[in-house]
Amino acid sequence: MLIDFFFTLKDARIPVTIKEFLTLLEAMQKNVIGASMDEFYYLARLTLVKDEAHFDKFDRAFALYFKGVNAAFDTNGAIPLDWLVQRMRRELSEEQKAQLEKFGYDKLMDRLAELLKEQKERHEGGSKWIGTGGTSPFGHGGTNPEGVRIGGKGGNRTAVKVWEARAYKDYDGGREIGTRNIKVALRRLRKFARQGAEDELALDATIRATANNAGFLDIKMRPERKNNIKVLMLFDVGGTMDDHIERTEELFSAAKSEFKNMEFFYFHNCVYDHLWKNNRRRHAERFPAWDILRKYPPDTKLIFVGDATMSPYEVLQPGGSVEYNNEEAGSAWLARFTAAFPKFAWLNPEPEGVWQYRQSVAIIGQLMNGRMFPLTMDGLERAMRTLSK
Repeated sequence: MLIDFFFTLKDARIPVTIKEFLTLLEAMQKNVIGASMDEFYYLARLTLVKDEAHFDKFDRAFALYFKGVNAAFDTNGAIPLDWLVQRMRRELSEEQKAQLEKFGYDKLMDRLAELLKEQKERHEGGSKWIGTGGTSPFGHGGTNPEGVRIGGKGGNRTAVKVWEARAYKDYDGGREIGTRNIKVALRRLRKFARQGAEDELALDATIRATANNAGFLDIKMRPERKNNIKVLMLFDVGGTMDDHIERTEELFSAAKSEFKNMEFFYFHNCVYDHLWKNNRRRHAERFPAWDILRKYPPDTKLIFVGDATMSPYEVLQPGGSVEYNNEEAGSAWLARFTAAFPKFAWLNPEPEGVWQYRQSVAIIGQLMNGRMFPLTMDGLERAMRTLSK
């Protein structure tokens, strides 16, 4: 049966070889995995696919060939608890969602202040009080197009404020890259120059000088060839970016490897009047945005990395930040950064196909003058070409 599977992968233009196929058969013969379709999927992908760029092709070929095979494996009738929880959550029709009261930002915050004074006990499943699982704009675990999440985890990602202490984790700059493609794409931005002390042998010049000197050795030295590009990367962290940690860490690690003159800072959702470099100390060690704007020269390449998924208030409204009352709107700070560093781009890890459903993505895309690119190989290459013009 696996011989036909092998040819299915070949038909999908996946560069799989006989040697890799025999490795898969050997692993199965030695019972490396059990009778699990999931385990076979990961084993087959590990042994047959050597480049992450082909993972999507492999998934499609695997689904095409093994369609319906999962039914042959015994699950002992066990249904995952997460499925039951998801099923029991309150489901609303589109008409019901349209009927939910949609507050303006100022009215929303005023109403929250009133409820904090009036409410005396816990509520669940309602439409008025601060609680869980309902349609009220205040609480968590429910459904409302514009609300204030208070405690708990978000679900619809439409909250205009988040009332909780949140801890973010620094991106790991030492993470091993699973593919070299990211580095290859970033190299389009490199610009080499020879500066500094002459501590490298200039072989061609030494040969010419020695020949001109009647064969007597005349050693010539030159400065080391270094990438002269200056890069400033601003990373969105926390919240919806938790879904994209792996790819963002790969990008971060690749950028640190490729760009020797690189600085980075973190922000949450949108850039405001301060940024930080250590997420554990982000409240204690802040860097004023004005200082960053003045510190780096105008020829610095500016790269934003974020999914741009947030409430539109966070971009357009003073006080719109989910964490504190910012005096100026995020759009004002984005305009300052793009004016200070004319070579800029925004990398978005969200699939480009869902951008049209995110109002905030459209807003930031306009503020970026259309320079928003998906965090894919093609998107990276387009972004690097834009920055190198």
